Amino acid sequence: MYLDDRDALSRILQGLGLKVDVYAHGDFCGHWAIDTSGSRRMPFHLLTVGKAWLHRPGQEPTLLTAGDLVLFPYDHQHVVSSESKEPPEDKANQPIDQGQAVSANMVCGFFEFSSRIAWPLLDAMPPAVILDFGVQSSQPQIRTIVGLLINELQTREMGCFAAANHLAYLLFIEVLRLQMHQAEQRGLLGALADPKIGKALNLIHNEPQQPWTLDSLAQAVAMGRTAFVNRFRDLVNITPMQYLTQWRMRDAQQILLTSQRSIADIAGQAGYQSEAAFRKAFKQVTGCSPGQYRKRECE
Repeated sequence: MYLDDRDALSRILQGLGLKVDVYAHGDFCGHWAIDTSGSRRMPFHLLTVGKAWLHRPGQEPTLLTAGDLVLFPYDHQHVVSSESKEPPEDKANQPIDQGQAVSANMVCGFFEFSSRIAWPLLDAMPPAVILDFGVQSSQPQIRTIVGLLINELQTREMGCFAAANHLAYLLFIEVLRLQMHQAEQRGLLGALADPKIGKALNLIHNEPQQPWTLDSLAQAVAMGRTAFVNRFRDLVNITPMQYLTQWRMRDAQQILLTSQRSIADIAGQAGYQSEAAFRKAFKQVTGCSPGQYRKRECE
């Protein structure tokens, strides 16, 4: 069986260039506080033993217990600490007193997108995603991934950090799946989960070079033109043709950054019959010409 018809979420993840960095796993002793926000990456913390408190601006502290996972899709301000009372700023990220009793064991890391192309996927997620043990227990695959991740870091076999990074990648995909299937989910995640609109997105992602129109997309997903446009706009907040153009330009941006292919060649792959039409659309979306973009971003 050849998997040559990738689903819409897989294509998005491929375009984002998601990378994972598990940078810490260990015991936290006595009084401690960690602030990993402000890095312009996506921090995550997995509590494996004990308890901790999550502090966020304007919200009551949240108790985290063993098995809980918390991640911050767009680097929301936060502090994880041993105390229910939020610690002073100067107490965060201080050396841990190993002479004190262990209060928690935690895995910490970052999800990072190597692609410079902005994508609305993360905008559809809340500032913080917390998967408590109850949620994980209802999702056996998540519990399996978490267990494997913890085991890799505890046994420290050769290749454990590479394995941990790949497992964290799988964990992120499971988080996205949970978000997609939440009731009344809007934005791109809700659109991907919708049977009709998700199929339309899959067609756009897999075949952006096709001469898609509103009529052909609506027909492909067995919807009337008006109903299709309204449903698409309700979920994604833009029209299907606007989305098609944006996807084509994001795809073109990535090719410009990672290859020396000619503008005419890229224009053809993006579904444009003429290089001039492609250049015009590219400038409307990005604010600069393809050549300027390649020169500026690759310097």
